[in-house]
Amino acid sequence: MTTYNALTIWAVILAIAIPTFLVRYSFIGLFGRLGEAPDWVERVLAFVPAAVLAALVVPDVVTIQSTVAATLGQDRVLAGVVAAVVAWRTENVFATIAVGMLALWTVRFVLPMVL
Repeated sequence: MTTYNALTIWAVILAIAIPTFLVRYSFIGLFGRLGEAPDWVERVLAFVPAAVLAALVVPDVVTIQSTVAATLGQDRVLAGVVAAVVAWRTENVFATIAVGMLALWTVRFVLPMVL
């Protein structure tokens, strides 16, 4: 196992932190000088929450199995489908999370006891 000294660790942290700060600050500084974001930027930024949520949720829900039936039979996939339907019908984030978790717990814990 390789060990690094404190100077190397701090250099890596700064090498990551400085570009991250500059990218984030560029939006604040640029739009602070402009006064208001252009319409096309606001339209593009409206899709960021959905893209971030999809990037966080989809890898945990979808797994690669040997068959389609094995993938569709997983509890996370079934709960994800239920949550997607609720999100589509209600457009309510809290309802989507609550119903999705309830569906997951039902499929994972209640159905095995019943069957």
